Amino acid sequence: MNSETWYINGQTKIIKTHPVFFKRDGKGEALICIHGFPSSSWDFEKIWPSLVQNFDVIAHDLIGLGRSSKPNQELSIALQADIIEGLILELGIQKAHILAHDLGDTVAQELLARQHEGKAKIHWLSCVFLNGGLFPETHRPLLIQRLLLSPLGSLLSKLMTKSTFKKNLARVFSPANPPSEEFIRETWNLTKENNGLSMIPKLIHYMDERILNRDRWTAPLTNNIIPMRLINGEDDPISGKHLAKRFEELIPDSDVVLLKNSGHYPHVETPSAVLSAFIDFHNSL
Repeated sequence: MNSETWYINGQTKIIKTHPVFFKRDGKGEALICIHGFPSSSWDFEKIWPSLVQNFDVIAHDLIGLGRSSKPNQELSIALQADIIEGLILELGIQKAHILAHDLGDTVAQELLARQHEGKAKIHWLSCVFLNGGLFPETHRPLLIQRLLLSPLGSLLSKLMTKSTFKKNLARVFSPANPPSEEFIRETWNLTKENNGLSMIPKLIHYMDERILNRDRWTAPLTNNIIPMRLINGEDDPISGKHLAKRFEELIPDSDVVLLKNSGHYPHVETPSAVLSAFIDFHNSL
């Protein structure tokens, strides 16, 4: 489905004063899907029909992205985690699985850290990570990401165009499965909608937060507090095979699935392979 169909069939709830867009469909155990930066819940569109056959699936837009609130404030990982807990509780759910990507991986790590510390409001049952910066020592940001994190970030975000957006997005996809024109167009439109470009420098400080919270966010993984799997597009220059190798080094009895011809967005590039690895993981629980 295209992005407009995706959003027509969604809902919005006010969570902690912020309008939050989300979709919910399916039956079974709850599954929360957490998307990455700088895109939206629409990223899960290709795997959505299969997910809802097996789970009660919730996918929302992170604050500052998609069609959720785009407030004039710094947007922390803690806030994103608070929003997820608030939304899930509002929907009457007390336990759920996680499927996360990119920035969503970091939000998931915060949620799991709270569970590890005995402070979680939701009981998390399992977590599947897609490509993301789980360990700051293996994260290889693009030049544009480093610049957006610098004092030039606000200016650069204002100067960003669809052409530069396309160029940088294409760099993180596998050469075998480049982003479609539809994915580029729709993701760009959703990113800039409602003064969204001003959100980019407010969001990208998650890279600094990863360094500051490295030990706390790694602890739930190294302690294997719940079943986890990493499904990794190996052609990703940001968090590809080198991230998977580090995951295997740090996580006892680690569960890693490497996907060929897949980059930073494996669920967009090779959705069938992601679904196969995801369902296989859940069948093994």
